[in-house]
Amino acid sequence: MKIVADDKIPNLKGVFEPYAKVVYKPGKDIVKSDVQDADVLIVRTRTKCNEGLLKGTKVKMVATATIGTDHMDLAWLESAGIKWCNAPGCNSGSVRQYIASLLSHLILGGTVPSETTVGIVGVGMVGSKIETLARTLGFKVLLNDPPRQRREGGTGFCDLPELLRNSDIVTFHTPLNREGPDISFHLLNGDTLYQLKEGAIVINSSRGEVTDTQTMLEGLEKGKISRLALDVWENEPNIEPALHQKVWIGTPHIAGYSLDGKANGTIMTVHAIAEEFGLPLTQWQPESLAMPPFPLIKLAGNNEEPYITAARAILSSYNILDDDARLRAKPDEFEKQRGAYPLRREFHVWKIAPHANSSAAEIAILKNLGFQIK
Repeated sequence: MKIVADDKIPNLKGVFEPYAKVVYKPGKDIVKSDVQDADVLIVRTRTKCNEGLLKGTKVKMVATATIGTDHMDLAWLESAGIKWCNAPGCNSGSVRQYIASLLSHLILGGTVPSETTVGIVGVGMVGSKIETLARTLGFKVLLNDPPRQRREGGTGFCDLPELLRNSDIVTFHTPLNREGPDISFHLLNGDTLYQLKEGAIVINSSRGEVTDTQTMLEGLEKGKISRLALDVWENEPNIEPALHQKVWIGTPHIAGYSLDGKANGTIMTVHAIAEEFGLPLTQWQPESLAMPPFPLIKLAGNNEEPYITAARAILSSYNILDDDARLRAKPDEFEKQRGAYPLRREFHVWKIAPHANSSAAEIAILKNLGFQIK
């Protein structure tokens, strides 16, 4: 058995070696000659898994350690009899932490959650966690998700124009669909831009092609968009310099890159391959995950609003501006920064040490966010 794998998938090396020959390569460099005699291909988003790569090879299964599958030609894979799997929801907690950090900067800059509406476009495994996060922090929430609305009925959802008109913050969490009833390609475009509430904040951490580059530049220039936060870009890794210079926050497609999220993707991938090929790895887990040097957050007891205390704790666990600063300093190292992303752990590994003055409301909101209370 032979496996070809992206060399940046964490915790993978050594797992399959007792049962297969494993070859590791940078995802963007995997070519047909690498997989000609392979049984399994394990990738992330940078390997285009299509007829051009796989026709005439021995590959029986393609596994992506990611939520998204827009780098895979699923119709062709199925027609060729090649099994595929992804890792739905693997990094949803990581994206939640990313958005939490962003919202925390807004809160500490004066945003009052109870007076602010967050519009969530796409309320699947990621978007539903963003909904819970926003409500926990006290924001008002609007939801747009046509597939869920069709399945569940209209209650709780609104159409996109209504969401755009009434949201102070719009955050996109849709898969990239280029065809079908729920096209999300350029969902923010020349028409929907002018449905936005004047001066809205726009966030995209889904796929770059969901928001049109020229539309965003126009929105910033004309004031329809007051602040723009992008983790995903059209034409990655070759991002548009003019847009990058104007964003409030810009990061190199790392919203889902907590160590927890990446480990979840690996776990789901290993289990799926083990199940398919009868390998004794269906219960495999990494032995351990690295911890932050000092995963303890001491509350100051400032007698402030609980959502402000929560914002400070969130930023102690992860400050999105660190990622922004790295990309701003070296935008040509987009891929390098993804591959060498620093350690980030999610809220559940962080302990909160309350102050004598800490209120029950502060403790409750931190506990609901997932922090441990010491």
